[in-house]
Amino acid sequence: MSELSRREFAKLIGAAGIASSFPQPPQTSRQTIGIQVGAVSFVDEGVEPVLDRFQRDANINALFVASFTYGRGIAGRQVPGQPLPDHGKQEYDPEFHGGNFARTHEQYYAHTSLKKIQAPDHPGFDVLASVLPVARSRGMKVFCWYEDVFRRDLEGIDRLQEVTLSGKKAGTLCFHNPEVQAFWQALTEDYVRSYAIDGVMWGSERQGPFGNAIGAMHGGARSNPLEVTCFCDFCKREAKSRGIEAQRSVEGYMKLASLVQESRAARRPADGYFVSYWRLLLKYPEILGWEKLWTDGQQRTYANIYQLAKSIRRDVGVGWHIWHNNSFSPFYRAEQDYAEFRKYSDFLKVVMYNNCGGPRFASYANSMSRTILGDFSADEVLGLTCKVQDYQGANLAELGRKGLSADYVARETRRAVIGVAPHPDESVPASGTLGTPKIWPGIDIDIPTAQDEKKTEPQDVREAVRAALGAGAEGVILSRKYSEMRLANLRAAGEALRD
Repeated sequence: MSELSRREFAKLIGAAGIASSFPQPPQTSRQTIGIQVGAVSFVDEGVEPVLDRFQRDANINALFVASFTYGRGIAGRQVPGQPLPDHGKQEYDPEFHGGNFARTHEQYYAHTSLKKIQAPDHPGFDVLASVLPVARSRGMKVFCWYEDVFRRDLEGIDRLQEVTLSGKKAGTLCFHNPEVQAFWQALTEDYVRSYAIDGVMWGSERQGPFGNAIGAMHGGARSNPLEVTCFCDFCKREAKSRGIEAQRSVEGYMKLASLVQESRAARRPADGYFVSYWRLLLKYPEILGWEKLWTDGQQRTYANIYQLAKSIRRDVGVGWHIWHNNSFSPFYRAEQDYAEFRKYSDFLKVVMYNNCGGPRFASYANSMSRTILGDFSADEVLGLTCKVQDYQGANLAELGRKGLSADYVARETRRAVIGVAPHPDESVPASGTLGTPKIWPGIDIDIPTAQDEKKTEPQDVREAVRAALGAGAEGVILSRKYSEMRLANLRAAGEALRD
């Protein structure tokens, strides 16, 4: 499914001319100071007290409400083994289920088999209906924050799942499956038509089969190269339309999996690791062809969500959560072209989590030193990546304990701001100029790390917020969720803003 279906497109164009009847909040600040927050916090602490704290302690003027996810990362309480926050319920929620934390309006889900998505966690509590009127009365904006995370036990999900190289059903959904596109369009339409929201932010912390096969991400050493995706009939059909032979792609990925397994077993090829991987890519260009096929499907989802939301309400803001892997893997970074995002984005929340970024970067370096960069030690992979990504040098032995500096936040912010800016020589399309998305860096406040790894301190937050705004960001989003933040660290964000 390359774009919106003709029938849907025609229906939405008809609605595009209808002006929004939703009342708009007063403007509070040119800068967007946002925070990610789940329904559980409002249930535990009450809507008014939570918003009181946000405005008093951190000058928050935008809420990124976790409206849909099956992952506890943005919607549950804290993670076991982590320091307890000093607010809300001091307990882990082992029965977390997830789903749609707003009301699901069934009329929008006719074209997808994934319909029963209502979250059972807080019966009778519609987070958007509960928070929107209170936030609006305070001049605070509300964005639906929803992510590409699912459960395997959902009714109808078997029709939407990706297929692994080994032929198994994966826990992820295939972007080339029309029902998957229909689901994201249904959920988006439900939010934009049913609630007076100011915008939507969608996140997909996933990458294509090549990056996954070589373990090019934090935690990548645990990846199974035989379980990369997607090789379903929809992907094979899309490949055929591009002149890519599916059988050659499968054969290439099987050989890649074998090479990864040999590399991780420290069985060095005669010509070394990098040469052997590069030789395989030359023999099987279908490997990278399949990688691009996957990435194009993800980016098509961005475009479809944007087009749909804008066809309903031109004033609704549409943006994306850009995965932290963008900071580590040059392979993944090459696929995240900020200039391309200008075609379908009003804002980008680029993850710049500096505290947990240290352990994650170390994990990435260790993973890559066991596959395509196996000719280098993990320390050397770290140094090489710092050079490629334009970071200050780092010490692998200390990285997990110290985290990344505010300088990393500043450099990534500047890169994003420059990346979305129009090029001086850019030609103007007949329909007008492309917009320039706002950059709102994601700031790390108490994102979980292992016991002996970097924990967030107030000074970390102050320095990161100052670095982001000083480097040209038009706002920040405090992440990843309020329910696990310590209040001193939340207040530090407000202190940085008041300074």
